[in-house]
Amino acid sequence: MGRYCLTLLFLWISQVAIAQFNDSTHHYLNAGLSGTLNQSSGSKNYLLNNALKYRFYKRKSELNANAAWIYGQNNDGITNNDVTTALDFNIYRDTASRLNYWGLTAYTSSYSLRINGQFQAGLGGAYKLIDDGLLYFRISDGILFEQSDIAPTDSTRERYHTFRNSLRLQLRWHPYHALSFESTSFWQPSLKSMDDYIVTCQLGLNLKLVKWLSLSTRLNYNRINRTGKENLLFTYGVLFERYF
Repeated sequence: MGRYCLTLLFLWISQVAIAQFNDSTHHYLNAGLSGTLNQSSGSKNYLLNNALKYRFYKRKSELNANAAWIYGQNNDGITNNDVTTALDFNIYRDTASRLNYWGLTAYTSSYSLRINGQFQAGLGGAYKLIDDGLLYFRISDGILFEQSDIAPTDSTRERYHTFRNSLRLQLRWHPYHALSFESTSFWQPSLKSMDDYIVTCQLGLNLKLVKWLSLSTRLNYNRINRTGKENLLFTYGVLFERYF
């Protein structure tokens, strides 16, 4: 019986081994479907979190495209209708270099944060502090131009542009083949005023079931100090992924 269990465990681990980029594999695609539902007598609320990510990597260059839509509703009406899209690239001096240069464009529309539309674009540099296969930790910094349309209150609307410093921390940890943790956090104060800042933190925990399918939990925190709004979202669901 013990030998049978060990055989099954070995087969499962071999199926969930972590795929990665190599000389013939340059593309990565994943789709995450998650949410929460709470229903009781006379009360019902739900939240859906859908995300799509594409990544292309080849030697000294990398391209990432991300899109996400969060929708929530309760008895009082809509709580979330938030759309984010981003496209960024990284250029490395050589394959072993810890330093790289990046560029970013992003668009956000958020009902919960009172953002009618927000466009950001900028350039900067990043440095890998740790990259040993199991643990990856990178810090980056740069300057972004932002054009925004926000609603500080129900009766007011504000259009403005500013330059922001964008500090980003990225962490990926694979303690086991089937388990992974990832985190991306942004601190973006305006160069005009430190009171005008944006905080974004995304945490994810994935348990791989088979090579292409994982159970996934997500914790997202966002704050826009200019509107005085913030949200904290916890969802769970499945993640489909493929290297090709």
